[in-house]
Amino acid sequence: MRISIGVLAGGKSSRMGQDKALLAIDDQRFLDRITKELGAFNEVLLSVANKGDYADTGLPAFVDEHREIGPLEGIYQLVKHASNEYVFVCAVDMPFVTAELVEYMAEFISSDHDCYVMTDEEHIHPLCAIYSKAVLPVIEELITEGRYRLREIFKRVRTKYIRLETSCFETKVLRNINTKEEYAKLVLPVVFCVSAVKDSGKTGLIIKLINEFIREGYRVGAIKHDGHDYVMDYEGTDTNRFFEAGAVVSSIFSDTKSSIQLAGKRTLEEMIDFAKKHCDIIVIEGAKYSLHPKIEVVRGAVSDSLVCDEHTLICVATDILSQDSVSCPIYGLDDVGGIFLCVKKYFGLEFSYEAD
Repeated sequence: MRISIGVLAGGKSSRMGQDKALLAIDDQRFLDRITKELGAFNEVLLSVANKGDYADTGLPAFVDEHREIGPLEGIYQLVKHASNEYVFVCAVDMPFVTAELVEYMAEFISSDHDCYVMTDEEHIHPLCAIYSKAVLPVIEELITEGRYRLREIFKRVRTKYIRLETSCFETKVLRNINTKEEYAKLVLPVVFCVSAVKDSGKTGLIIKLINEFIREGYRVGAIKHDGHDYVMDYEGTDTNRFFEAGAVVSSIFSDTKSSIQLAGKRTLEEMIDFAKKHCDIIVIEGAKYSLHPKIEVVRGAVSDSLVCDEHTLICVATDILSQDSVSCPIYGLDDVGGIFLCVKKYFGLEFSYEAD
């Protein structure tokens, strides 16, 4: 079965406050992520608001003829211009849609139905659906009548509802990213290091950054590597006695905090995995040779050059290096605000965030 792909990229993104097609995950725009994932199908088309939008994709794009009527017009343009009888239509704010989902939906195509729509336990998803050209006259009628709700299509054509819960797919494939808060949650948790040679001021900078993130509602965790053995508990306490007796885990909790001490070696990645269950932001002190993104502190009193791989740097906090000497942004040692904004921009966290 030959099937076209249609991506609705002409919305106003009013709740997001910026073009959702250009939002990124892992340095890849939503639009590019979707069109690459679905690019193996026979044809990929875009519905756009203005001529020339997203011309850099090289994909055929069609502008709305009827303005201000929402996605109904975009679906009409995509189905009308498709070279195939059936078109899978999705919204550009659905970055987790997969080719496997489209192939699964296409298996339901028969002469018995004109439209195939995904549903979950709570919603019908008209922007994750396969439309045949049989819907074109129906959409024309709806536009003439001034009835622009997408569900009106399903009332007038033979519609097959495909239940997500009976498939092998997770609910994530249908997820829309509509608001700033949803986008902020999408990229969380984020992990970065503050690295430097000894006595450069890593801890002080981390504390200041923790305060900045907390002020914006993030849950912050900090991880420190100690090259030597360390003492977490006091000799003579009950928990220390448990540990000394050979307990693999010794823990204590109260109404305000809790502590867990584990015997044996743990890797940095294991510590990060634990922190991810509880934190939005994870800051590692040290780990200058790791592949994690990092801020490097270069204080002239103790060092005069970088020790980290420049390719892993978010920025540098320094009182000695110039912008000409490194390829990433440079900030003064006390420019916590600038460093904080740089980190947010690096991870796509330009918005304030309120944790659940």
